Amino acid sequence: MRRKILIVDDELHMLTLLKIYLENHDFQCMLMDNPLQVTDFLKKNPMDAVILDVMMPNVNGWDLLKEIREFSNVPVLYLTARTNQEDIVKGLRIGADDYITKPFDEEVLVAKLEAVLRRYYGEKALNFEGLTWDSDARRVLFVGKEITLTPKEFSLLGLFLANQRRAFSRDSLVELLWGESSDTTDRAVDSHIRNLRDKLRKAGFPVENYLQTVWGVGYKWGSTN
Repeated sequence: MRRKILIVDDELHMLTLLKIYLENHDFQCMLMDNPLQVTDFLKKNPMDAVILDVMMPNVNGWDLLKEIREFSNVPVLYLTARTNQEDIVKGLRIGADDYITKPFDEEVLVAKLEAVLRRYYGEKALNFEGLTWDSDARRVLFVGKEITLTPKEFSLLGLFLANQRRAFSRDSLVELLWGESSDTTDRAVDSHIRNLRDKLRKAGFPVENYLQTVWGVGYKWGSTN
């Protein structure tokens, strides 16, 4: 079933761009450029998530989220040009589930949206060719035998398994796993990938067939056959 996403932004070109991005990833998008209509719409039309701008005419995103939270716990992600830490903290404290700054990376936007949806609607174990990634138990098994991973290795593997065949740049991996303000380098990402590959290989999983280096870009999970 396609997840329904409401996108609220007063800039029509941004609404169009977001719709193209998300529908390419099998989301169903509803677009609204008038924030005054949002609460009535949500009361009559349940959505799986909302992507919300902050600086809009008539009512800003801060006040609009407060109105939404009076009747709904629908996941809300801010997507805004306001980048200072105070605004990010404010948005999260008001009740946002995540905060993405413009200009944004398509990979990061989609991955964060999917992560919020998994957290809200329930995370199931991911299974792939005898490999089991269990979010609740925070463990990875291959044909029943546990593989000990660090928290970052665990998160990397979960990200790849949930987004198969999608290429992630090193920068987007840093932003997704360490945060936008992190000073983590590409070399650190490569080191974590190398360690993850080594642990999966030693456990008997044919990782070379799936965890691929995309030259000039980064990494992806997909069959080499």
